[in-house]
Amino acid sequence: MAQETLRELLARLHERLSASDSLDAESRRLLGTVMRDIERTLDPAAAGAGAGQAPRLESLAVRLEARHPGLAEVLRELIDALVKAGI
Repeated sequence: MAQETLRELLARLHERLSASDSLDAESRRLLGTVMRDIERTLDPAAAGAGAGQAPRLESLAVRLEARHPGLAEVLRELIDALVKAGI
């Protein structure tokens, strides 16, 4: 999976997150932490910094499914991309 694709998915996640007014503080915090970890992973200077994020993202996607299906959908796409990239 190309880094460009992961960056595009992260950008979509940022957009959806910014557009969501009703996301609870804990979910917003978790998403922010995971997104920063993944962004560090994509930085060549920070090799391996965000490894193992898929299980955390999956858990968050399940929590968000009912109230924020758009965010959950992008998270699942990001999970697939990370797994394919071996991250």
